[in-house]
Amino acid sequence: MKTNVLPGRVLAALLLAAGLAAAPLPASATVTASASATASVTTSVTTSATTSATTSATTSATTSATASVTLEATYTTGLENGWALVERYRDTSTGFQAETYPPDGRGDHTGQGRRLFGDVARPHSSRFLLYHAPGWQSGAKATPVLLVHGANQTADLAWANPNARGAYGCGQSSCPTTGLMQHLDAAGYKVFAIGFPHVTGDGHYWSEQIGDAVKRVKAKTGAAQVDVIGWSKGAFNARMYVSSLRQSWGTAYAGDVRKLILIGGPNKGFDWGYRHGWTHDFAIFPECGGSLNAPAPHSAMICYGLWRNHPELSYEGNAYPGSDDMLYRWDGVYPLPTTEQDWYTTYYGGTGFYTQGNGIQWAIDRGSLVQPLIDAGTPAAVAVYQLCGNAADMALMHNEHAGPSDGAVFVASCTAADGIANRAASVTLGLNHLKLGWASNARSQIATWLG
Repeated sequence: MKTNVLPGRVLAALLLAAGLAAAPLPASATVTASASATASVTTSVTTSATTSATTSATTSATTSATASVTLEATYTTGLENGWALVERYRDTSTGFQAETYPPDGRGDHTGQGRRLFGDVARPHSSRFLLYHAPGWQSGAKATPVLLVHGANQTADLAWANPNARGAYGCGQSSCPTTGLMQHLDAAGYKVFAIGFPHVTGDGHYWSEQIGDAVKRVKAKTGAAQVDVIGWSKGAFNARMYVSSLRQSWGTAYAGDVRKLILIGGPNKGFDWGYRHGWTHDFAIFPECGGSLNAPAPHSAMICYGLWRNHPELSYEGNAYPGSDDMLYRWDGVYPLPTTEQDWYTTYYGGTGFYTQGNGIQWAIDRGSLVQPLIDAGTPAAVAVYQLCGNAADMALMHNEHAGPSDGAVFVASCTAADGIANRAASVTLGLNHLKLGWASNARSQIATWLG
């Protein structure tokens, strides 16, 4: 039976399962890069005990004892999707180690994203991109905005061109060619966006780089604080930054976020991949025709009568380092879909008729950050806003149907207030997970909150 097979290019648009499809950079693009380590610009950031931040620019590439970022390249012309400027930075902290990518290239950067990373398909995890909207200098609004995309997205796809992947890449059959970036830019906001090197990267790395980006935005605009808008995994990791949930080498929150807007954020985690694992497997395992850049809940499954083993493409491998972070068990709230193939062994671990895996609790124990994030708490000084959806209608997808959801994240998780000291507002719209970042009513709600 293979009736549940979903097209890889369609599933690739899902949360934690979207492929990379940035538009290529034209040959006319101008690149200005530092010629040597001594010519590159290093920004050193020191955080005091009172969480105030001091930023100073030097011409040295020496690593700061606390944190530093080095400007490696500046792209000013020929950029796609309406960006005015893109910069590539490297965080010089020794805490950043090279992450593992899927060996078959499904997680590699392509198109504009690859070119902006210096034509490197698998950038080192210390690097990140900072995108600038046209009005980043001239916008009339006092507080700048930093947009943080989700897993397997790019700043282009998430914020500037939801149609970057074509039909069905945005949660419906046809997609707009402009997004939240253009909407906020036209309304007078100074808009920036971050782009990550590993699109399912470790949450601690993303969180650290969000902090780096906030500091760069402050330095560029002279603002004391920044409004941060995160979508999906980006929401989770942005919340990690303001909660100072970090590694021993990480940088503490610097008190520099005014408002934190969480779009489709799994504030109490999710278990979607394990609830409907057999369906997802078909889009991942190559012998079943899959090429999806997402972790399978199984390390082995039967494809066309033969067992196929791919632990490297599963939660049990190392190619999806940020995927464990948001796992959380909801089986005590919403019943598991007992009519789906191998439902019990998929969720709880073991060998089923067609699949084998360790189960969700194994993956949670390996690295879920849901409870630590809740325990860390957000500062009372940061106003937190939750934008959620309750339409489980992502086109051609196996939407989450065991309880109210946006197709991927349960509404109860997105709206959870656990660990949020200052929840300024929580709104649930009739949208699916992939529309929450660009639909007109979502954009209007976000602008209202920004003020």
